[in-house]
Amino acid sequence: MSDGYSDSLEGTILHVAGLMELAARTAPKTKGEDFIKIRILKGEEIQILSQGMMKFGAEKKKGNFDRDGANVAASRAVVLIGLKDAIAAGLNCGACGFATCTELKSAKPVDGEFKGPVCAYRHLDMGIALGSAAKTAQMFNADNRIMYRIGAAARWIGLIDWDFAMGIPLSAGGKNIYFDR
Repeated sequence: MSDGYSDSLEGTILHVAGLMELAARTAPKTKGEDFIKIRILKGEEIQILSQGMMKFGAEKKKGNFDRDGANVAASRAVVLIGLKDAIAAGLNCGACGFATCTELKSAKPVDGEFKGPVCAYRHLDMGIALGSAAKTAQMFNADNRIMYRIGAAARWIGLIDWDFAMGIPLSAGGKNIYFDR
């Protein structure tokens, strides 16, 4: 391949993405209730996402979507992790900003870059899934970085219909393209 990726390295990165999916799926979740969504992007879908990120940043006048979109374009896989239709945990803890889960459930929905409000415990579940996936990539020396911009753009262009999402792009090279930019 002209970009320095052998077929075996390409396959290895996709294998790591699969292991990341496993780590995210089996990560602990509040009350054992699973609202986590996971999707692996590769090939043309990565280019569609990259272009969507750049367009989103330009149209919304938001910085660094172009920079992160270029990083995504140079990636071999992107693992999307998010939430869809997550119900409140029923703990009445107030961490979401409402005194009770009933108030959260009856709150007026907001649909911007992400859809909310969402129970704080479900966000924690997603964070644990993201951390488990990123840890797995690191264990296999795959360059990666958790990026919120990936999730916002993936929702905006219709790649996913989830309420909240982030993405972890993967590459393997002599230098991690996601840091020291």
